[in-house]
Amino acid sequence: MAAFVRNDPHDRAAFDAHWKRIMDSTGIVKKTILRGEEVAGHISCYPQEGELEVTYWLGKKHWGKGVATQALKKLLQEITHRPLFARAAKDNIRSIRVLQKCDFKIIDENKDFAQGRGEETEEYIFRLDGEIQ
Repeated sequence: MAAFVRNDPHDRAAFDAHWKRIMDSTGIVKKTILRGEEVAGHISCYPQEGELEVTYWLGKKHWGKGVATQALKKLLQEITHRPLFARAAKDNIRSIRVLQKCDFKIIDENKDFAQGRGEETEEYIFRLDGEIQ
């Protein structure tokens, strides 16, 4: 379901360089999502145009099991800065539900070219103002 990814998802050198920058950055909170002893995905909070934004990715076999919601709730306990922002493609119903379960509200919409899909894709922009319930 990831739409907004790097230009060439098959370019391993670009992938490795991107993740090296993320891992070396002290301004990005990054976590591995575990399900039991297995790596299920990752979640992070990073500065974006003067705001903080959260993002996550979960392997398909872990979808629909509450793993992303649980990971985001844990991250939101650690990241107390508000407001926080997030984005999800309009057709990514599961990610939209994860954000809504964590009290993010849709505040805007955007349309941009999504490299992961090779086409323009509409997305929702979310904002979290208060403490998670």
